[in-house]
Amino acid sequence: MRATFMYGAGDVRVEEVADPTIVEPTDAIVRVTMACVCGSDLHPYHSMSAGPTGSPMGHEFIGVVEEVGGAVSNLKPGDLVISPFAYSDNTCPFCREGFHTACPHGGFYGADGVGGAQAERVRVPQASGTLVTIPADVDEKFLPSLLTLSDVYLTGYHAAHMGRVAPGKSVTVIGDGAVGLSAVLAAKQLGADRIVLMGRHSDRTDLGRAFGATDVVPERGADGVAKVLELTGGDGTHVVLEAVGHMPAYEQAYGVVRSGGVISRVGVPQYEKAPVGFGSLFGRNITLNGGPAPVRAYIEAAIPQVLGGEIDPGRVFDAETSLDDVAEAYRLMDSREALKVIVRP
Repeated sequence: MRATFMYGAGDVRVEEVADPTIVEPTDAIVRVTMACVCGSDLHPYHSMSAGPTGSPMGHEFIGVVEEVGGAVSNLKPGDLVISPFAYSDNTCPFCREGFHTACPHGGFYGADGVGGAQAERVRVPQASGTLVTIPADVDEKFLPSLLTLSDVYLTGYHAAHMGRVAPGKSVTVIGDGAVGLSAVLAAKQLGADRIVLMGRHSDRTDLGRAFGATDVVPERGADGVAKVLELTGGDGTHVVLEAVGHMPAYEQAYGVVRSGGVISRVGVPQYEKAPVGFGSLFGRNITLNGGPAPVRAYIEAAIPQVLGGEIDPGRVFDAETSLDDVAEAYRLMDSREALKVIVRP
């Protein structure tokens, strides 16, 4: 079968590899019908050191179950499924508390001997707890939105959920990528009164307005902070959803958050040390939370929202390639010629 590997910064290749097989009785083999490139895939695309062995890529997909292990009883060959970007058993204490990405029996695609999802097939560990079925006859028009439930929309939702967005709250979203725009949509769903989107690409911020942003701030850094404070009478917003992952975005976050407010981060941090002291968080009683989104905790409630037309997060997809042309998908996203790209094996 064909699968995508990254060998270094900018070096994405599609190679022929052996088909995955059942390794543990809790596994399933899924034929991928729709995958995509994630903004987090661009971090290694920019900085990965070159090496002789490629890293398998991709963690968002919809597919058809082809084979199940002996311990998998709730799935059968032919089932159409969505996979969260992280696999989990859905039964451990952390999963039951809604933090599936901390599952001690879980993990991530493309690591620990598990292949990536930008491929024709993938082995899914902990399949019973991970895979969620959708109707086999689902209208094709819903598939892009259903694909966002594997990561991007529900990562934005996780940011809003952890930020305690609710009616009466004002929200700033930092980042106009697919996760940031998803966070706007989620904040709107949770009833935010005002949503300020910090982004400077008008094609993206226009979609942000369609998703519910009431204000757009294109300025960055100190100028961006000053603009948000101006819009909010100097107070800042109750919640900040940070969907970038770089230090300047974090600095903007604590610059625009209201005293007593919450910063919720879902942009994968490209740093380990960050200000948390008196001048940044402590002095104003700011709460900092967020993390890898446990999308398995939210996915079943989101499916009927998509199928019922309540939300259409698939609008973040604005390009499509074949698996053979996946390197072009990375190029399009890296150059900002595309917001998010569907990949069809």
